[in-house]
Amino acid sequence: MPGLLRGVARTAVVAGTATAVSNRVSRRQAGRWAQQEAPQAAPQPAVQAAPAPAPAAADDMSSKIAQLKDLGELKDQGVLTDAEFQAQKARILGS
Repeated sequence: MPGLLRGVARTAVVAGTATAVSNRVSRRQAGRWAQQEAPQAAPQPAVQAAPAPAPAAADDMSSKIAQLKDLGELKDQGVLTDAEFQAQKARILGS
């Protein structure tokens, strides 16, 4: 009887250890997958609309120039892609 009890206890320890290791590996692997997917699934930075142009005609041109400078800075910082920059520039100059 003591041999049978010892065998059952050993089996329980081995099964418990295997379960704990398996769970840890699964959590670790899920964490790695989440880290790999995070940069791919990260939302692109939203293009911030430039401030609305001032109502006066003289202020309108200086406002457009200021907006274009801000867009240029955002592009230089890497916040805007070239396509986004061109689209916003066309919107500012077209208005």
